[in-house]
Amino acid sequence: MSQLATKECVPCKGGVPPLDSRAQADLLKQLSGWAVERGHHLSKTYTFADFAQALAFVNRVGAMAEKQGHHPDIYLTWGKARVEIWTHKIDGLTESDFIFAAKTDECL
Repeated sequence: MSQLATKECVPCKGGVPPLDSRAQADLLKQLSGWAVERGHHLSKTYTFADFAQALAFVNRVGAMAEKQGHHPDIYLTWGKARVEIWTHKIDGLTESDFIFAAKTDECL
């Protein structure tokens, strides 16, 4: 289990700056397969044997998102699910986004 996965997402009330590229790179090293897109959001595509397995994963991620109060964009297709996450209130990345990414990996 990732150290990040043991933490809880903290709701952002806005008014804080997004993480800079150095902080993003440091946190990204703690994740596997995730990418920072345009310095704005995290994304990862998961591959499954069929639609049912991909859907089950999406449902687990959705349940975890509700518990964390942090909601990703999830794209579901046959055998694949792509997850994108960022903090909407600041239109960028916070540590909670990296925590959420680690927790998403735990949903496999």
